[in-house]
Amino acid sequence: MRTVLLFPGQGAQVVGMGRDLAMGSRLARETFEEADDALGYGLSRICFEGPDEELTRTDVCQPALVAMTTAAWRVAREEGVAGDVVLGHSLGEFSALVAAGALPFADALRIVAERGAAMKAAGESHPGTMAAVLGQSDDDVQVMCDEAGDVWLANFNCPRQVVVSGTIEGVDRLVALAAERGAKIARLHVAGAFHSPLMAPAAARLEPALASWTPSDADPPFLSTTTCAVEPPERMRAVLLEQLTSPVRFSAAVEIALEEGAERFIEFGPGKVLSGLVKRIRRDVETLHVSEMNDLAALSRG
Repeated sequence: MRTVLLFPGQGAQVVGMGRDLAMGSRLARETFEEADDALGYGLSRICFEGPDEELTRTDVCQPALVAMTTAAWRVAREEGVAGDVVLGHSLGEFSALVAAGALPFADALRIVAERGAAMKAAGESHPGTMAAVLGQSDDDVQVMCDEAGDVWLANFNCPRQVVVSGTIEGVDRLVALAAERGAKIARLHVAGAFHSPLMAPAAARLEPALASWTPSDADPPFLSTTTCAVEPPERMRAVLLEQLTSPVRFSAAVEIALEEGAERFIEFGPGKVLSGLVKRIRRDVETLHVSEMNDLAALSRG
């Protein structure tokens, strides 16, 4: 059975994530200890105990999710789980590259800590926000973005679910347009206009951190949700920079995996957001999830 390994991005975090894994698995405990050592502070304590205000800080949340998802993947791999392709949503691409052996875990933590700080700073210097538009086609949302101005398509999550990103004023105008046209829209609580041109300063700041990493071959292959292509090592740093100002094309990347014969998707980390999106793209595929030790039983049955 062809299997895709899925790694979620920012927004999936929840206080308590990883605690059950660390209590039940020596390997998971060692993974969180490695994260604490790499970053020089108690990241594991924040994951396990919070407070929520600290965990949701962009510069903390991003390495926390990489630590949690890597711990979940390592525990599953120890139980014999393997994949044929790795796929991550935004920040999740870093965890995907760790799982594929292309990016050392400690390097990933340091890079995403800088990524989070860079995005936080960009959000402060170029204020923006995001909103999810539901029940509309991609083309219809694009028309509203063009009319509103200073708003861009940011996440293509699944059919008729698109996230937009832009200036506060631009998103306000888009919300008003959506209301006029009977479109459902929900504002997101985020620290900036992620995946839009407003993140260009973050990309410039992140480039030196990425330059310190020499990518290795990805095994299993890395299917980027930024480019919707299987990317080789020489392209990985450029993809992760482009990711900051480009939309996440999750739906299209899943479609590519399905066309290549994917039948099972395993999501690592807190929540089941990506599994739910996959089901909305193709109902008949199998989705599994690893967040706690009990989840391993379902994997062994699969």
